[in-house]
Amino acid sequence: MRQSTKTEETTTDEDLEAFVARAFIAAGLPDADAQTVAGLMVEADLRGSDTHGVIRLPLYVRRLRAGGINAKANIRVINESASVALIDGDNAMGHLVMHGAALLAIEKAKATGIGWVGARMSNHAGPAALYVTQPLDHDMIGLYFAVGSNNHLPPWGGSESLLGTNPMAVAVPALEEPPIVLDMAPTVAAYGKVRLKAQRGEAMPVGWMIDREGKPLTDPKRADEGYLLPIGDYKGYGLSLIIALLAGALNRAALGARSSISSKKPARQPIPARRSWRWRSRRSCRPRSSKRPWMVSSATFASRAGCRASSASGFPVSKAMPNVSTAARTEFRCRKRCARVSIAWREILRSLRCAKVSMR
Repeated sequence: MRQSTKTEETTTDEDLEAFVARAFIAAGLPDADAQTVAGLMVEADLRGSDTHGVIRLPLYVRRLRAGGINAKANIRVINESASVALIDGDNAMGHLVMHGAALLAIEKAKATGIGWVGARMSNHAGPAALYVTQPLDHDMIGLYFAVGSNNHLPPWGGSESLLGTNPMAVAVPALEEPPIVLDMAPTVAAYGKVRLKAQRGEAMPVGWMIDREGKPLTDPKRADEGYLLPIGDYKGYGLSLIIALLAGALNRAALGARSSISSKKPARQPIPARRSWRWRSRRSCRPRSSKRPWMVSSATFASRAGCRASSASGFPVSKAMPNVSTAARTEFRCRKRCARVSIAWREILRSLRCAKVSMR
């Protein structure tokens, strides 16, 4: 229940759901779709995910009216087998795409014992818990991986935000006991929490974000000037990377700089299949600085490896790779390994030239 401070009238979750549905209908969504999305958004709030629920209604409506989301989308299955399917969301509301994907996965699991459904050309869909818990009603385990629609996390040791706060979720039934549900991002805080802090005029705790000089960033209104920090340092980055592979590359979805969207732009077009390129990693930068443990490269060692770096933070600020002196090559013995990867990773991989990256 919610109490109005002006009229002292009680507002129920049904009232809120009806209001949200009317807003979506006014923005162009069909009635049935508006009701589905409204129900999921209110459920998100009731679950405690207020950063991913009704608070995002103005953003969704702006994107619908600007043409950034397709209100009359044709969500369809474009590839399917007994246990696996791929859905093209046609740039629809993410809630509709993921709700349909969860239902399809459940049906396939009933028939074969497992259902794995991927989706591309979708949008923000609220908290992962909304969909990972749907299989619980059928005594099934639910898994969920997603590529964030905006990038706020740089690759470890890089200086560009090329990864999203890619969430993962798992739900496990526990017979008579409440189910076990994990819903998390590989960053210390989800970006929705940053938005909420900005809306409330509150400062962020130290440890959520850093600015481009590596200093703590606590003003949420300056969030665009910095980066979210991964959980467990490089381990959180690695987790985000793997989630991007499972939820993005596996579905031929946009990744890296291609995946970040604005309010007026539609979801990125899928990546054509069979397009790959060759990238050579460089491992000549020293490990993390003792002064800033989240950092991989220092200015001294980055410059000796051929990368210009900020003297203040050690972050590489130029991806140009001039010739490295013979002495430097001899001392650091840069090991070059080749890997064929999807073209979707061009932006991510090129930012790792100054990072200590294992290709094994």
